[in-house]
Amino acid sequence: MQTVIIVIHLMIVAALIGVVLLQRSEGGGLGIGGGGGGFMSSRGTTNLLTRTTAILAAAFFVTSLFLSWLATYQRKPASILNTGSPAPISQPGAPPAIPGGLLDSLKKQEAPAAPAAPQAPAAPQAPQSK
Repeated sequence: MQTVIIVIHLMIVAALIGVVLLQRSEGGGLGIGGGGGGFMSSRGTTNLLTRTTAILAAAFFVTSLFLSWLATYQRKPASILNTGSPAPISQPGAPPAIPGGLLDSLKKQEAPAAPAAPQAPAAPQAPQSK
């Protein structure tokens, strides 16, 4: 469906470009030559090209709106609000979450532990990725 509308849209664009280039400007442009007595007078040609330009411009506008609507119609609606369950927030350097609640974790932190002396490395070590 969308491909058909795009092809129609491109044909309208090509026709609109051609009609606009055929119109006579102040300097003559690519307009139809003004010889005497032909199929149409210059006044009739101007009216025809003006009407054709207006019709093609309206068709271009309609197909542009339809393509825009079609693009948004096929997209799923999304919410900017996070409706799922919130992910647990972990801060760097924070102890891992201990099941049992906040009071239990505080009691375990208060318990005296034998402090182990950190050992200094013998030489500088390069960081290692995990």
